[in-house]
Amino acid sequence: MRGGKLIFVGCILISLFAQISAVKKSYIVYLGSHSHGTDATLEDYELVESSHYKLLGSYVGSEEKARDAIIYSYTKNINGFAATMEENEAEEIAKHPDVLSVFENTIHKLQTSRSWSFVDMDNAERDRIGALWTKAKFGRDIIIATLDSGVWPESKSFSDEGMAPVPSKWRGYCENNTKDGVPCNRKLIGARYFNKGIRAFNPDLNITNSARDTDGHGTHTLSTAGGNFVPGASYFGYANGTIKGGAPGARVAAYKTCWAEFCMDADLLAGFEAAIHDKVDVLSLSIGSAPVTRGLDYLDDALAIGSLHAVAKGITVVCAAGNNGPDGTIVNVAPWFLSVGASTIDREYLSSLRLGHVTVIKGATQESETLPQNRLYPLINSSDAAAHGVAQGDAALCDDSSLDPEKVKGKIVVCMGGVVDADTKTSNVREAGGVGVVIVNQTEEADYLTVGPNFLPSTMISYKHGLTLLSYMESTNKPLGNISPPESRIGVIRAPVVADFSSRGPSNSTPEILKPDVIAPGVNILAAFSPDGSSTDIMGDTRSTPYALLSGTSMACPHVSGVAALLKMIHRDWSPAAIKSAIMTTARTRDNKKQTIRDYTHEEATPFLYGNGHIRPNRAADPGLVYDITTDDYLNFLWALGFNATYLSNLTETPYFTCPSEPMRLENLNYPAISVPALDKTFTVTRTLKNVGSPGTYKVHVVAPSGVDVVVTPAELSFSRVGEEKSFRVAMTSKHGTIGKGYTFGRMVWSDGKHYVRSAVAVNVVA
Repeated sequence: MRGGKLIFVGCILISLFAQISAVKKSYIVYLGSHSHGTDATLEDYELVESSHYKLLGSYVGSEEKARDAIIYSYTKNINGFAATMEENEAEEIAKHPDVLSVFENTIHKLQTSRSWSFVDMDNAERDRIGALWTKAKFGRDIIIATLDSGVWPESKSFSDEGMAPVPSKWRGYCENNTKDGVPCNRKLIGARYFNKGIRAFNPDLNITNSARDTDGHGTHTLSTAGGNFVPGASYFGYANGTIKGGAPGARVAAYKTCWAEFCMDADLLAGFEAAIHDKVDVLSLSIGSAPVTRGLDYLDDALAIGSLHAVAKGITVVCAAGNNGPDGTIVNVAPWFLSVGASTIDREYLSSLRLGHVTVIKGATQESETLPQNRLYPLINSSDAAAHGVAQGDAALCDDSSLDPEKVKGKIVVCMGGVVDADTKTSNVREAGGVGVVIVNQTEEADYLTVGPNFLPSTMISYKHGLTLLSYMESTNKPLGNISPPESRIGVIRAPVVADFSSRGPSNSTPEILKPDVIAPGVNILAAFSPDGSSTDIMGDTRSTPYALLSGTSMACPHVSGVAALLKMIHRDWSPAAIKSAIMTTARTRDNKKQTIRDYTHEEATPFLYGNGHIRPNRAADPGLVYDITTDDYLNFLWALGFNATYLSNLTETPYFTCPSEPMRLENLNYPAISVPALDKTFTVTRTLKNVGSPGTYKVHVVAPSGVDVVVTPAELSFSRVGEEKSFRVAMTSKHGTIGKGYTFGRMVWSDGKHYVRSAVAVNVVA
């Protein structure tokens, strides 16, 4: 049994879930898979449910008590149940021979930092992408689903105009039996809600019984993955143009498993169960949790369990890598996930700061509120506007209650960046009576302009420009200025850059699997939004918008989900691993300046930041070769982690799994990247490539990690037919003097002159 894993994510969570029972909690009892086959009946499901009551009843006193205690009975694909019980009861049931694991119903969080459109890619990719979309019919008949905070069905992104009838395989539906229900159409073909887990966690929580989105996150992610074409979309005039999802012709479904930004294990498993049964093709999970610290914890986590069942059914599962950067550890690291980090795009949001009547400083903003341009306003340094008894350092950051309204009223306030969120700084200035805000980066090393809507005329300027501003303010007794109206421009800044918030590798639990897998656009992404939600989360901002600019690995994840849907439409017989391999091995590691991708400090990024690189959808459609992985391969991987054969047999529909004579080395999972966390003089990994293109001969090129010799055998592979597989070995030897210097990075590329099958290589020399 896993110990309590309650994640307190700020004061919101504490206030929402203060009423937690000290005696009983809700737990998930996981029993593995079912063996229903394809012809399961309602009677089969009822028999499973009855067996759950019988099992729990033997520990809580009676089947009647078990019926009252069980929240969900997972009867279709995932075998198990969620129930309220005392800790000692959970500990006892965990000892039952049929029980694989028992873990507490804990919290996961949506990964937004608070469309995939042509402006999110470089010019060359814009020119090429149309051919892929035409061939894939924009993903028609592919079904993308999210486990998220629901959907706003009236959004134009979910219009079904011109769409064919719903695919016959679809089993899902929309729950539309209340005034807050969600109607279906030929585009939005499913919408359901699951809230029994969160109600068990806090019965007093005020939530609705509806899949309708009230915060905007679910609508944003679903439309980014599969939203239809919408001309004339913008965020209060910003980023104006036609928006569309990654697979605009795909059908979409929303499983509302998240409430007030938080998602419970029990509800997530119910969502997985429904999505698998309903026959979705791609699952997009913009959800994160606490980093897994041991491989044995994989199957004590609803996201990992549900995703493994989905992948075993041929569903590609794409996950956010987490918003714990720049120092926090990556999440969602199981090898069957396609884990996505976040990058910037090449759209710039400009708002200049005018000083006096002469000097103009370039800044950045997303705020639509503007100042009259026919006058200048007094400027004041926030540290000079400290309220009585407040330290100047707190006032410099424009922290809560730090500013004196008498000093701030009617002025543009200059705040130092960092520590306090930009929207909080702006809100504090607004409450104190200021008319505008200038936020100055504190350090030159991280001179990265992070902009967002602030509900007050505002601009953010660099450290260098901040010195110019402060010099001007010190040169006059009456510093004056104005903030220009905002404008957006495309293709004028370096991109992609790895976002500061994007979580970094290596994985704590299994560093043998290099994570994240790829990065994708996740900063200032324009997509559909719920008019009931707040795009700024600033108190007093009651503005409603049908589209919003949001940032997070939550936004990056559905970009890749859309690409996966396009690939599934073109290559119906590809496995989830093949789709992942195609996306990973065709990714790029150079930006639009033809240089190595940078992080937000302008330093060269590494595979621990960008994985195999930034996605290139058109290249992924024709990768040439793929690294394929079967369900048995994943089970072998779990066996090598320490799970026993009986346990693993229960994870499959039929108890056929047999452990090999020797456990595999974790590094030898047929992953599209290579990670060796402890190179002790020499080490050899093996990989197998499958041909998915025309016949040809591929030669390998290796850029070895610093301090490591790398030899690939054979160095040439010839393929004569589609589906043919060839294996090779990668031998690594440490050089003298490289011990203890940490990870170094390289790459391996197989090419026939047309295709380039790229793999990142990470090695840590220990001897």
